[in-house]
Amino acid sequence: MIKINGTLRFLVTAGLSIAYILIFNATAFTEELKALRGDPFSDPSFVQEMPPEWQQQPIQYDEAVEKADLVVSLNQQFYHFLEPLIRQYAGENELNIIVNKGTCGITSGMLSKKKGDIGGFCCPPALTDRLPGIRFHTIGIHPVSILVHPDNPVENVSLDEVRQIFQGDIYRWSDVGGRNKAIFVIGRLHCKKRPGHWRLLLDNEDLFAPELRTVGAIEDMYSLVSSNPDAIGYEVMWQAQKQHDKVKALKINGRPPEDLGNLLAGKYPFYRALYLTTWEGKHVENSHAQLLIDYITREIEKIGKQIGIVPEDELRKAGWKFRGAELIGEPG
Repeated sequence: MIKINGTLRFLVTAGLSIAYILIFNATAFTEELKALRGDPFSDPSFVQEMPPEWQQQPIQYDEAVEKADLVVSLNQQFYHFLEPLIRQYAGENELNIIVNKGTCGITSGMLSKKKGDIGGFCCPPALTDRLPGIRFHTIGIHPVSILVHPDNPVENVSLDEVRQIFQGDIYRWSDVGGRNKAIFVIGRLHCKKRPGHWRLLLDNEDLFAPELRTVGAIEDMYSLVSSNPDAIGYEVMWQAQKQHDKVKALKINGRPPEDLGNLLAGKYPFYRALYLTTWEGKHVENSHAQLLIDYITREIEKIGKQIGIVPEDELRKAGWKFRGAELIGEPG
């Protein structure tokens, strides 16, 4: 038996107490950082209340496209690869399909006015998007890259460090192994009322650093990051691939965004979920709409890796949660 005198016992006890406090504080800090993440999805059981006259209203195209077989509104995030697929489908089936390029807000407005058949969203629907008769179909998810200038020596950061950078708590690159330069933080806070997307980084705009430089367009994000050696921003992988010589994607906890296996397994934290909508019910349903979405889903399964997207069928196999055709939850 080892005897410990009172002084030594006190020192040992004090040391253990300090160690416990440090461990407790570190754990609490980590939990606090995790809590900064917003909800990835909204409640799929919610249906927005609409007046009876709206529910009886049929789909009515604008006069300029009144002879169309289908009217589609696509978000800019996936217009570049979906529009050619739709054009090909229209040609093969002798259909007049009008495809408009817009945003989630424009798509939501088109649906609420019942001016079109299919809407495209670059993020999960907000509660206000869940209109009576609307059904959401997930075509896949793709990673969002944390982007820096190619000359930045930093290659990898932890998830906690990313959040602290965008919060402004880490404000010099030297704190994460880079140059002793101030970090220039850039954000694109689009679709503020919808879950997922940038909210997986920080839940709301108030959590971002006061010095955050905000941009409205994807092109502006790349322009600022590629022209400033001390900048950091974020965007989707297909855009990063287009600009691969102008920006660099950081690894998060050692995992590169281009490794879709990490995203599929829930080990890469930032992604966008892509949705298309159809109508169900009297006066609103268009038989061509579901057939087109079925075609798009099959084609995305073929080209998913090429365009940096994990298709819907792979998500199901990996344990991501669905309600019907809509992705509603992460695996685990």
